[in-house]
Amino acid sequence: MDITKPKLWTKDFIVVSSINFLLTLVFYLLVVTIAVYAVDEFDASTSQAGLVTGIFIIGTLVGRIFTGRVIDSIGRKKVLFIGIALFTLTTSLYFVNLGLTFLLINRFLHGLTLGIASTAAGTIAAQIIPMKRKGEGIGYFSLSATLSTAIGPFIGIFMSQHTSFQIIFGFCLALGIISLLTTFFLNVPVIEKVIKKEETKGFKLSNFVEPKALPIAFITLTVAFCYSSVLSFINFYAIEIDLVETASFFFIVYAVSILISRPVTGRLLDIKGANYIMYPAFIIFGVGMLLLSVANNSFTFLLAGVLIGLGFGNMQSTTQAVAVKLTSPHRMGLATSTFFIFLDAGLGFGPYLLGFIIPFTGYSLLYVILGALVLFTIVPYFLLHGRKEKANLATE
Repeated sequence: MDITKPKLWTKDFIVVSSINFLLTLVFYLLVVTIAVYAVDEFDASTSQAGLVTGIFIIGTLVGRIFTGRVIDSIGRKKVLFIGIALFTLTTSLYFVNLGLTFLLINRFLHGLTLGIASTAAGTIAAQIIPMKRKGEGIGYFSLSATLSTAIGPFIGIFMSQHTSFQIIFGFCLALGIISLLTTFFLNVPVIEKVIKKEETKGFKLSNFVEPKALPIAFITLTVAFCYSSVLSFINFYAIEIDLVETASFFFIVYAVSILISRPVTGRLLDIKGANYIMYPAFIIFGVGMLLLSVANNSFTFLLAGVLIGLGFGNMQSTTQAVAVKLTSPHRMGLATSTFFIFLDAGLGFGPYLLGFIIPFTGYSLLYVILGALVLFTIVPYFLLHGRKEKANLATE
């Protein structure tokens, strides 16, 4: 064992990862329940119910854009506390019944507060992880969100079948309060470097996004767009191919495959660089999508979930680590928000755009097309980042 290896699992790293898990858990729990609530409580149409779900993502994007710019001038822990406090407040407003318009406004504000809090959490995590273990650390940190993608919908569906919406909202409020109290146990070192006034003056693009993170963020946007088809339409596809019962386990095997592989891929990223993860992940993700397109039994369907987890799940943490590694410490907040803006844009707008294609392709052909797109994305990845990877490793 290398006794000089810097410690990763510190108290602060565990605290900020736990906060991120709880916040994301609330998001995914409500994703599978809020549309039904809108229909049952306000007699919303299908499109209105979809907007109630999707407007949250728009709010999250807005929150991320502005948080990246101001986080270091206000203070990272302070922004996290403010974000969680507002997140908890907007969660409590689900108890207020003032009609569908009020629900839409609150969903937007709730998403905005998650954008603030989760961007701050990601920035703090990237800051406190030792540089020599950055890839491994970010991999473990992003697991907090990955696990919530499996656990959140499971709890949400279970509670919607056995309890009232008021109890669901109460549970989400309790998670928000726990997150808020947990911030008091978090210690965030102050970044020494002072940001020059000219860096933040005006409305330059570099004040809202980190230019160095843009190339890898575009790759993230593309693969997230492809993965959004799985996240949003897998249940509809399962109904079509008569695998409804199996579909409930899809995201479980997805999460487990990431959980098992992440310790290996995280360390490999730090030692060998992003290319050793990304190129195989492109192939595995693409093959997983193609396998999903021809799935006609439970084994094939779940095997596709494993491959998609190994592919997209590890690409997500790797691209985040790359975005942070390429950036100076005092612009880590911008790099983190830039990464999540493009990730959320792919996941949030993907289903809307793909919704126009599905009537012409069906689900099976859609997954073939997107699987091919994943494989093709190897080319822009090589041009935007892959060919520079060796040079980046040499300068670390």
